Amino acid sequence: MPAAASQRHDWSIDEINALFALPFNDLLLRAQQTHRAHFEPNAVQVSTLLSIKTGACPEDCKYCPQSGHYNTELEKEKLMEVEKVVSQAREARDAGASRFCMGAAWKSPRERDMPAVEEMVRQVKALGLETCMTLGSVSDEQAGRLAEAGLDYYNHNLDTSPEYYGEIITTRTFGERLETLDHVRSAGMKVCTGGILGMGESERDRSALLQQLASLNPHPESVPINMLVKVPGTPLENVDDLDPLAFIRAIAVARIMMPQSHVRLSAGRENMSESTQALAFMAGANSIFYGDKLLTTDNPEASRDRRLFQKLGLHPETRDADCRSGSDDEAARLARQLHLARANALAVDASA
Repeated sequence: MPAAASQRHDWSIDEINALFALPFNDLLLRAQQTHRAHFEPNAVQVSTLLSIKTGACPEDCKYCPQSGHYNTELEKEKLMEVEKVVSQAREARDAGASRFCMGAAWKSPRERDMPAVEEMVRQVKALGLETCMTLGSVSDEQAGRLAEAGLDYYNHNLDTSPEYYGEIITTRTFGERLETLDHVRSAGMKVCTGGILGMGESERDRSALLQQLASLNPHPESVPINMLVKVPGTPLENVDDLDPLAFIRAIAVARIMMPQSHVRLSAGRENMSESTQALAFMAGANSIFYGDKLLTTDNPEASRDRRLFQKLGLHPETRDADCRSGSDDEAARLARQLHLARANALAVDASA
């Protein structure tokens, strides 16, 4: 077992470019060694994402079907009732999710909606699930209220490099995104932030995005790496496809640079082959969204994921398990046994 890598926050662009330039097998080996130094190698954290308020967003993010600036034929929906959200969370928990993420198409939450959002957090948390929300920008005061309600994670993606950002979004600055992440961290919540690849960015932009993410101190607990889903009606619907191997390289470099973060294989999985997903897990991805929707875009059905897990010998990560490898105490041993028991149950379910 290689020595556990320490967190670094001072990666240079040249260093990151050098990682991307490694021979593919060498890069994956290094990423896999890093992964095994910090996580149980075959455990994958499983989340479910629900859109609690859909469409009519005032932002102009060029990739997003929920933007009110584009005609994507998406039906607008008002904020869901708390009871419906809790019912969906219960179903997600029973299907194997350990974290329930709730997303609203807002630039920022309105005061009149905060009490309902806080109640969603409290009730979902009471089900035994980790809670995550993405609501746009939040102030210090709003972040504090969400934390007090029990919110575990707040998602606010950087999306792309600072240099390319203006080509994708004009209604919110890159600095404003960093400010929201500061508010989240100051409130005591965990940070979930990543980006989207395949939006026409350069290789250097991918390095610069990862540099920004790794410069956060501490590193984000969760780093979603998204493959662009090209939605008709958005400005990016005809952008060139990203080479899947370039995507895998980004997963591997993220794992090396942020060794203790969960790296999430996020949007775009619906269009990925099983082989591409297998390579992503080998490269250090250890978190997925589970269910047939990611807000408004398609995601592999849960049954497909169960079959893929069975083929690859993967199993869901448990909330209370010590996932770091190299710990030989009794708690870690029992946690590994629990992982194996769940894996066997998953295999039986997939074959039923």
